[in-house]
Amino acid sequence: MPFVTWLRKKFVVIAGLLTLAYLLLPNVIVTVFSFNQPKGRFNYQWQQFSLDAWKDPCGVAGMCGSLSLSLQIAFWATLGATALGTAIAFALVRYRFRARGTVNSLIFLPMAMPEVVMAASLLTLFLNMGAQLGFWTILIAHIMFCLSFVVTAVKARVMSMDPRLEQAAQDLYAGPFQTFVRVTLPIAAPGIAAGALLAFALSFDDFIITNFNAGSTVTFPMFVWGSAQRGTPVQINVIGTAMFLVAVLFVLTSMVITHRRNKQKA
Repeated sequence: MPFVTWLRKKFVVIAGLLTLAYLLLPNVIVTVFSFNQPKGRFNYQWQQFSLDAWKDPCGVAGMCGSLSLSLQIAFWATLGATALGTAIAFALVRYRFRARGTVNSLIFLPMAMPEVVMAASLLTLFLNMGAQLGFWTILIAHIMFCLSFVVTAVKARVMSMDPRLEQAAQDLYAGPFQTFVRVTLPIAAPGIAAGALLAFALSFDDFIITNFNAGSTVTFPMFVWGSAQRGTPVQINVIGTAMFLVAVLFVLTSMVITHRRNKQKA
């Protein structure tokens, strides 16, 4: 009975930990197999511990080039989607105009729509315009499907802002630009940062929309998919592990900074 009572009290915590472990299991497998030395082309069975792939992460032809291309596209797509999405979010929250409700509904369409539908639609648009498929078509497509996620994240933050803070700044003779830079933007910054990070992750990770609109251009997800047909280089696991560690380091750094700020306020 004591065990049953303890289990009832800790059930939510245990379920959460088990769910987290399940979600992290693929990352653990990728990390483990980044130290493998397979005997064949496929890195699916553990053979022998080796650091060769870590010593030469760009040892596979074309992999680092596709990785660099994906990072560039994700960077510029994040900038474009964040700038446009932030402006749209402020417009939807702060201003009243015709078709405002329609725009609010249309913002959610890219998130609800299957990626293959959006990919085919964008491809049709580019072909009708006579655009050459490549870097720029991928970038435009990524900005378009990342835009909705940025708008949603920033809009939630802007709606929770207290307008009295901006009014207080205006009462202290701050101009519109000063009020925006020193009051509005810092308050909205967490939502903007969340939208930007989400846009970067979605852009870098995308395969379906990219595959439709890439032409002969090969991004990192497309390279991984193509490699899986012929063999899976260990270097792919190395890149995946490195990206996972960078993401974890970023989250931990953010948590430490937030904790220090909270202690200073207290």
